[in-house]
Amino acid sequence: MSSPDDKHIDKYDDKYVQPGRYWPWVLLRALPALVAAVVITFSQDHSARLGFAMFGVLALAGGIAVLLGALRTLHPGVARWCFVVQGILGVVLGAIALFSGSAGLPFLIFLVGAFAVLTGFLELYSGLRARGRSDSARDWLFAGALTVLLAIVVLVVPADYTQPFTGPDGVERALTASIILVGVLGAYAAILGVYLVIAGLSLKWAPRAVAATAAESGS
Repeated sequence: MSSPDDKHIDKYDDKYVQPGRYWPWVLLRALPALVAAVVITFSQDHSARLGFAMFGVLALAGGIAVLLGALRTLHPGVARWCFVVQGILGVVLGAIALFSGSAGLPFLIFLVGAFAVLTGFLELYSGLRARGRSDSARDWLFAGALTVLLAIVVLVVPADYTQPFTGPDGVERALTASIILVGVLGAYAAILGVYLVIAGLSLKWAPRAVAATAAESGS
């Protein structure tokens, strides 16, 4: 027969993930996003070649973290397979990007758009299914929605977009689709990376909070 304390702890059981084991994979997923964000932010080159390299790092390394994290720490079910597929897509599309540096902007738009649409909706769907039953649901919802937003921005800007302007120093410059796309990718990577760090640390501390709550309840 279970004790009252057992029932109290059971109420906090996560039906989708093992929080005590899942958080390192969330932090590992954040790492390539933060690296891409820093490189893009401090680089004056916002060419398609840099976009291919940074998207490749973000998608490939992040995909590996998502895939392994799903296989090792998510309970069997639909959400687990959604993340497995999401991870495989990231690995495949990221690897293609790393070997396509000279393929041109239209192909970069295609790769980033395909990645954002497919993985974004998969993660959004997982978050909706897990809502109210997993502490990770809100993180999946946020990451999925952010990735879908990336897809919308990427697919809306025409590949041949050019807007001339005069800089503060009086020099004529041009805002191009490449600058916009790489800049948006950097912003996406920064927001995602920071959010995943917070989410991962929150999951790390969650079991301690549950144990403390159970102890207070039993005292």
